[in-house]
Amino acid sequence: MAIRRVIFKVLRVGAFFVGVLILGFLTGCWNWFVERQVFFPETTIEQTPLDLDLPFEDVWFTSGDSVRLHGWLIPASSPKHLLLFCHGNAGNISHRLDNVRLLHHMGISVFIFDYRGYGRSQGHISEKGFYQDSEAAYVVARKWAGQNGAKLVVFGRSLGGIAATHLGATKKCDGLILESTFTNMGAMARAHYPLPFAETLLKHRLNALDEIVQVRVPILFFHGDRDRIVPIKLGRKLFKAAPNPKEFVVLPGAGHNDTYVVGGQDYFNKIESFFVRL
Repeated sequence: MAIRRVIFKVLRVGAFFVGVLILGFLTGCWNWFVERQVFFPETTIEQTPLDLDLPFEDVWFTSGDSVRLHGWLIPASSPKHLLLFCHGNAGNISHRLDNVRLLHHMGISVFIFDYRGYGRSQGHISEKGFYQDSEAAYVVARKWAGQNGAKLVVFGRSLGGIAATHLGATKKCDGLILESTFTNMGAMARAHYPLPFAETLLKHRLNALDEIVQVRVPILFFHGDRDRIVPIKLGRKLFKAAPNPKEFVVLPGAGHNDTYVVGGQDYFNKIESFFVRL
């Protein structure tokens, strides 16, 4: 009987460890699959600010783990404000220049950068690197803003809103703008892959929901009511968790990638009034 009890105990312990290994394997596979649906870097620079007659400076800087990164600084003639632009998951900085041009015409200086693996930035993108790169870009922006007496506002669109929230929660800035931003990877996985375990496994990944409560500056939210990539309910949930002062602007008829186009002048007026209040 004693031998039987020992055997059963060994089998139970063995089954437990096998279960842990299987769960770990499945979690790893799921994480790998979802991350492949998150980051879509493009290395080809299709145009530069020069093509749009914008003054600019090529900025090369280094992440905390020694990856060489690239960005563009587009200064306004009277640099009262600097916008640190954290772009979304696809393409690179050259695909955001039309938006940057319109911001520059408002008298806003812009520093836009590429994460590792995007555009001219070296390395290979990962969740950890995504945060490290945004922190390195913040150092560049903070230094320039200080030297030019400009207020620093961090802007994040879509996935870039996760990086922007992280910076707003952990670094000193004057304001935060989040556009088409979600709560965490788990919620996005559940929205697009409605499997019962998706949100549970991934809710702590790319998580703005936990960090936004630490933001201590005004926050302006934009979200299109026809966004099929990031459901507006996720934007509203992130807004609800954010501390005051805050404002949530619904862009009627806007999807995920056409916010500033559909929003038109009203969109830019909101940004301008936000800067004035700062």
